[in-house]
Amino acid sequence: MSTKKLELEAMSLDDLWSLHEEISGILSDRIKAEKQELEKRLAVLGGGMAALAETSGLGVSPNGKQRRKYPRVLPKYRNPQTSETWSGRGKRPRWLVAAMKSGRRIEEFRIGEAAPKLRQRA
Repeated sequence: MSTKKLELEAMSLDDLWSLHEEISGILSDRIKAEKQELEKRLAVLGGGMAALAETSGLGVSPNGKQRRKYPRVLPKYRNPQTSETWSGRGKRPRWLVAAMKSGRRIEEFRIGEAAPKLRQRA
């Protein structure tokens, strides 16, 4: 065994606890200093957390670019009782999930192809 380990094993519980508190204090101070240094570097590089908070608004990405506009998606499915619609994107609405659990098929709720198509894919 190493001599340092023997020295620690020979110490009393109170001495070990005071050593632990001293080491914890030193580590805490060093971590705080390192964090402050990293925050200074971040502020120099990109404006820091304040810049990220300002750009987190709608339509702006964190790197400052304007978000592109997506075309409106037309509904593909309609609830015949309430006329609620769903575009087919994202999570299925509750009314559709309940109807499918009761044995109906999703094609039964599809909005007819007779409606004029406003957009065509290129």
